Amino acid sequence: MSEFRHLVLARKGLSGEEDGLAWLYLDRAGASTNTLSRELLDELAAAFAQLEADPPKGLIIASAKPAGFVAGADIEEFTRIDSAQGARDLVQRGWELFNWLARLKFPTLALIRGHCLGGGLELALACRYRIVVDEPATKLALPEVMLGIVPGWGGMKRLPELIGPAAALDMMLTGKSMDARRAHKLGLADECVPPRVMENAARMLVRSGQARRALPFGQKLLNGPLKAIVANKARRQVAAKARREHYPAPYAILDIWQRYGGNALAVPADDPASLEAIFRSPTAKNLVRVFFLQERLKGFGKDNDFAPRHVHVVGAGVMGGDIAALCAFAGMTVTLQDQSVERIAPAVARAAKFFERKFRGDARQVRFALDRLIPDPQGHGAARADLVIEAIFENLEAKRALFAELERRAKPDSVLATNTSSLRIEDIASALADPHRLVGIHFFNPVALMPLVEVVRGEASDDAALRRAAAFVRRIDKLPLPVKSAPGFLVNAVLGPYMLEALRCVDEGLSPETVDAALVAFGMPMGPVELVDTVGLDIAVAAGKALAGDIAEPPRRLMELVAAGQLGRKSGQGYYRWVDGKAQKGAVGAIPAGLAERIVAPLVAAARRCVDLGVVADADLADAGVIFGTGFAPFTGGPLNYSPESGETLSGADSGGRVGAIVHAG
Repeated sequence: MSEFRHLVLARKGLSGEEDGLAWLYLDRAGASTNTLSRELLDELAAAFAQLEADPPKGLIIASAKPAGFVAGADIEEFTRIDSAQGARDLVQRGWELFNWLARLKFPTLALIRGHCLGGGLELALACRYRIVVDEPATKLALPEVMLGIVPGWGGMKRLPELIGPAAALDMMLTGKSMDARRAHKLGLADECVPPRVMENAARMLVRSGQARRALPFGQKLLNGPLKAIVANKARRQVAAKARREHYPAPYAILDIWQRYGGNALAVPADDPASLEAIFRSPTAKNLVRVFFLQERLKGFGKDNDFAPRHVHVVGAGVMGGDIAALCAFAGMTVTLQDQSVERIAPAVARAAKFFERKFRGDARQVRFALDRLIPDPQGHGAARADLVIEAIFENLEAKRALFAELERRAKPDSVLATNTSSLRIEDIASALADPHRLVGIHFFNPVALMPLVEVVRGEASDDAALRRAAAFVRRIDKLPLPVKSAPGFLVNAVLGPYMLEALRCVDEGLSPETVDAALVAFGMPMGPVELVDTVGLDIAVAAGKALAGDIAEPPRRLMELVAAGQLGRKSGQGYYRWVDGKAQKGAVGAIPAGLAERIVAPLVAAARRCVDLGVVADADLADAGVIFGTGFAPFTGGPLNYSPESGETLSGADSGGRVGAIVHAG
């Protein structure tokens, strides 16, 4: 047994008998998860040296943490790098260390249980074998692109060699994770086993002498002589979604894989794909900022033991039905109430399709999830639920009457929540004998895709109820944003002026296509006119003051379309004609200089007002809410981190350090 601060290196088998194998357990001191800090990398090097001097019959690398294998590199250390040379030194450290692991003469195996991300997956890729444990928590990913950087510790070289370039590039260019079964199917893992046999499976495989998985001949061609074909196709796909000046990292990944064999250290400093260029890009700094903002939002749902087993949802429309499906997918029992079984049936049908997609056609898991989603037209489930969510139409009197009834039926300690998007929590709560019980849990459409959920504090809302609401939001893998009850809360309050300004531009003679193209080029995921069509023109009008801000007159063309019954996507015609759910767009005209900045400026001003009025606690939370609630261009770091006058971001050492310090302290 050798002693390290962050590792445990054992020469004994799990039974205590000598079996010739070495077990290296990652266990970063003082942390709930493993991250690859400089200290841990140094200890890995020392362990490799010991093992090389006295070789075992095999090495199994595992985690001593219950929370997963390795969550990646230490992002806090990355934020402290103050030069391009510092970034190059960090990449070189990991590159050389994992190459050393790959050269060890004895067989090596990574036993992966829980998250295996970034540098953690690159560590596993350097091993001869990989076993994944078949649990929902096991996720494998190379998410560096989401931080504006590249997988520099061998991932760009080894992953395409293992699973082929198409699947590897998809992982690296999107940052998406895959589960254990998918990893095994692709060949990323040699075996996928249940937890009860994982140690024995690892012991058997590492001693088996089994040959490494061979890449099929066609994939070898794509990873060799035909690289350019694959890379050029992937470049076109990336270009359709992101501009290089906004997001240089995916283009750098393609260049490094195609031209430099996946070795970022081989790229000359003056190349756009170089580590120096990536490090100098404000995108990396801003995306790291967004990462810390996301971690701060996650923190609002931690340190709370509230784990609802039964959720009751009232309202089986699109919003309520999708909330119910999401809760059932997360393992909760859900009772879904509406006026009749016939009204609930479409929500259950949509849920079935959602489960089939999420469970990748696993009929058994789909059936279990559907069993957890129970139609409840009489509302009996309200009496047993730990949390009740109302998602009926936006009518104050209807909501007040409903909550008066729910309060009488619900358990005394259950959370009562409304999904209202425009009504004051205080006005709804006035119908309750105990208004402290009511909070807002405001989802966005589409529920499954939008990561943010606003947790709304009314004037009388109980602190404990708000904490439990935030914990529930994390249980369904969403990001809780605490907001104060105010018109539009945060997200709708900033979207209204933004969409209004876009529609005013259309009234002035610009085509919807031109307006939308300007904002997509700016970095928005969807143009504002198409967004209005998607939301529904009648809903935009009904939002009234939230949409119009201080302007009394709504856009002329908007009112004409609504009067004609042309309500956007749902009616097949709005500002655009819609066919099979897609807007039919004409040619884009010349985009006037400063158009995007003009349309974004009211959004930025509204975000500042929300901070000044205390709707959110500070500017960082405003940035987080607008990014995760509207898709506001993440490369900018958020609306209050961006200057629409100059088109530049305002981030710097002070801003990034402040966010990092808040997260670290929390």
